[in-house]
Amino acid sequence: MQTERVTFLTTPDHKAALDAFAARNGQSVGHVVREATSQYIGQPTPDEETELAALVQQVNEAIPKMNASIERIIERLDATHSRVDAFLRDTGVRK
Repeated sequence: MQTERVTFLTTPDHKAALDAFAARNGQSVGHVVREATSQYIGQPTPDEETELAALVQQVNEAIPKMNASIERIIERLDATHSRVDAFLRDTGVRK
């Protein structure tokens, strides 16, 4: 794995807290920083969360309408099949 060096500046207190956290968890400071930044980068932004919540609401509102539409389609297909069967029986094509 090829690596790159990243340097950032922080306060002495923050550096001490970072060192202590890494030591308590048996990890290097570099590992802790890599994990923290990976998690941070992977989190949705507030705008994305708002958009996602709006989409979820739209989907939740649409699903009952879709189910009702599918039920109507099934009923129409069943009625059509019955009429076709009756027609075919009346004409002697089907017994």
